[in-house]
Amino acid sequence: MKILVTVSEVATVEDEFEIDGTAIADQYLGADLNEWDDYAVEEAVQLQEAGLADEVVTVTIGPEDAEQTIRQALAKGADRALRVWDDDIADAGLLDPATKADVLAAVVDREEPDLVLSGVQTGDDSFGATGVALADRVGYEWAAVVNHLEHDLADGVASVRRELEGGVEELTDVDLPAVLTIQTGINEPRYASLRGIRQAQRKPLEVQTLDDLGLEGVESAYALTAMYEPESESDVTVWEGGADETATELAEMLREKGVAQ
Repeated sequence: MKILVTVSEVATVEDEFEIDGTAIADQYLGADLNEWDDYAVEEAVQLQEAGLADEVVTVTIGPEDAEQTIRQALAKGADRALRVWDDDIADAGLLDPATKADVLAAVVDREEPDLVLSGVQTGDDSFGATGVALADRVGYEWAAVVNHLEHDLADGVASVRRELEGGVEELTDVDLPAVLTIQTGINEPRYASLRGIRQAQRKPLEVQTLDDLGLEGVESAYALTAMYEPESESDVTVWEGGADETATELAEMLREKGVAQ
């Protein structure tokens, strides 16, 4: 069985930052593996360790700068990686879920995985729709917001538990091939070992363009027109000093607000 995991690089932002037009100034930005995708990678690697998968492949839509983040997934156990990028994608700007799904669907058609794992959302745009849109494109069954997956996949069926509204959970079976969007907390993502980091440098990382995938181009339905830092809706009081002193000040404030007597 082959598992394909979608992996995204997301920006990390310092506590204090400045906005430059429609972007945060570069000096305040870092990059990391998307939190939800980290759990998806771990789930795929655990399935492989359980003897249920022969290969774990990651796919990323991103520029060359994302390769360091991609190798984080390789260091954690993925066997090889694909990175999709060209000038057409770069010029498209902010990619909407449907556009991402079109690109990823071309990768699925090429790789023919039995199972696709995708993070529920990314920490930057937080659309939370790409995985389900991908399933629709390729005609796979799907389950969203999965927080438990039985590691047996008996008879080509994935038994999952997924989150619904209001804290309700659903137990359901999904026939493979399928797309599952993975929720945080489904497992405990491992740290990359020193050995894994060394091995990741030697694992295949293939770069594909839209033309390589048989796609003529992309055109996103979304455009980023403005960026601003929202104003705080409440004031925060910060006390400095020892525990005895600050506890007294907190108690006085709570009495003033009628919370305590």
